[in-house]
Amino acid sequence: MSDFILEMRNITKTFPGVKALNNVNLQVKQGEIHALVGENGAGKSTLMKVLSGVHPYGTYDGSILYEGQECQFKNIKQSENLGIVIIHQELALSPYLSIAENIFLGNERQSNKIIKWQATFSESKKLLTRVGLKDSPETPVMDIGVGKQQLVEIAKALSKNVKLLILDEPTAALNETDSENLLKLLLELKEQGISSILISHKLNEVSSVSDSITVLRDGKTIETLDTSVERASEERIIKGMVGRELTSRFPDRTEKVGETVFEVKNWDVYHPQQQDRKIIDNVNLNIKKGEIVGIAGLMGAGRTELAMSIFGKSYGKKISGELYKNGKRIQANNVSQAIDLGIAYVSEDRKTYGLNLIDDIKRNITLSNLQRISNNAVINENKEVMESQSLRDKLNIKTPTLEQLAGNLSGGNQQKVVLSKWIFTEPDILILDEPTRGIDVGAKFEIYTQINELAAQGLAVLVISSELPEVLGLSDRIYVMNEGRITGELQKDEADQESVMRYMTGTGGASHANVN
Repeated sequence: MSDFILEMRNITKTFPGVKALNNVNLQVKQGEIHALVGENGAGKSTLMKVLSGVHPYGTYDGSILYEGQECQFKNIKQSENLGIVIIHQELALSPYLSIAENIFLGNERQSNKIIKWQATFSESKKLLTRVGLKDSPETPVMDIGVGKQQLVEIAKALSKNVKLLILDEPTAALNETDSENLLKLLLELKEQGISSILISHKLNEVSSVSDSITVLRDGKTIETLDTSVERASEERIIKGMVGRELTSRFPDRTEKVGETVFEVKNWDVYHPQQQDRKIIDNVNLNIKKGEIVGIAGLMGAGRTELAMSIFGKSYGKKISGELYKNGKRIQANNVSQAIDLGIAYVSEDRKTYGLNLIDDIKRNITLSNLQRISNNAVINENKEVMESQSLRDKLNIKTPTLEQLAGNLSGGNQQKVVLSKWIFTEPDILILDEPTRGIDVGAKFEIYTQINELAAQGLAVLVISSELPEVLGLSDRIYVMNEGRITGELQKDEADQESVMRYMTGTGGASHANVN
């Protein structure tokens, strides 16, 4: 029997105007964790869609051998029947159904088309124990966090007798603790003989758990590293991904900080449903012209809720406090008012709040400021093309045409479209919420460069990030949040991971809290 559970040979996949995969080869050994890395648009997700039958046999060239047999999957059900299960970055769970119902959705335990509920909950409990989740199988999925939802997805895969588990960016939305727990579970599944393909941009995680690492670039296989034979340093992986060495993760920048542009004073926000629960508690902050200010905090600290409540009160109830721009008090009671006042917000959820996935790039970029390209409510199509083309070139959005649907772009290029959209509004204050979530190191560097350029042009930039190195590498000044309050304010030269973490966990003292 072959040492390989999977061999993909000379896989070529073409979409109109672009060759997504070009003679890609991938070999996964029995019982190993095999990482698949590459820049956004390198072809990782496309390759996995070919494997799982999302792109059916006949729409690509090449061959797939699974457990020594050639397979020609025409749909995802056929691959799942053989034990190949893919967990996508956007979790496919129904929030209104229970954990047990989600685990067996489409794979119900039934007799004569009648669901056997006792068997459903009994088997769910065993699967939850196996993945280390202690919640009741009857718990609605909406009542558990993202980290636990990932475990439910894995339990769902185990219910299908998985042999080859594919995880696409499984820790992108998780905090550090949940990420560590998930990687530990992968190692436990490996001990049980389950093979895994791990797609991730977090190279420290890739290096820590993977037995092999395959690097893709521009739809081609660059190399496969056996981590038991050679050390796969992050620098080595990055060089394979981007085709060059990145001597620094963050571009050089000379700060030119001016007067205070934006102030938030005594800001309180209550939960939209539980209106006696205060989410943001007496927050005070300010941003200066040309300054990049970071907000750090653990998941649930209230960072996104703060940003959304500032941006036209798009989150929360009973919002109180004051906003000032250039020393004058302003009222931003809805999103339109916020935009008119020169405030822009790049959401952490680009697919739900940032893009119209079924519209083209051109329209996504210009939709936020149609007045700029119209006259008497009539759009000047030539001007729309010129403006969107200029931003496409400036942010290096990789697409064959401006008519490409936003939903067909890679995550990194989608994020660049969202950033372009808000740059097009010509804001004075730019709020960036997780601006590089799920994006590779090469695309991150490009976005960091653009953020620096915007600050150099005089924008006041607020960056929210769960990645401490990102906050530290970008920011001139850092606010730290814990349980809806600002617990610390640190200048760049006094901030390090240890000091920021103390304030994130509420153990850093209150000497810096709510400093103006």
